[in-house]
Amino acid sequence: MDVKDYCKTLGAELAVWKAKVYDIIARLDKVSSGEKEKVIDQVRDVHVLFVELDDRIKRLERECPTEWGPDKAEIEQKIRTLTGKIAYLRMPT
Repeated sequence: MDVKDYCKTLGAELAVWKAKVYDIIARLDKVSSGEKEKVIDQVRDVHVLFVELDDRIKRLERECPTEWGPDKAEIEQKIRTLTGKIAYLRMPT
């Protein structure tokens, strides 16, 4: 696999994660304000993660860096952390 194919594949993978984060945001939008207040920091973090994913996808399209492992690991860790923090909410599906 050449570098450009790798970047396209990784960009597609990040787009899937971005869609999952967007789904969390959409579900959070349906949660009552009172429930949202309990996890306001996590709600903000989810929005920040969405923007970060978008920025990194654009970076892949522009630059196609040859070393992406640390960035990918950081994103995956943030997603795991946020998912764990908001999992206890009874969010509408």
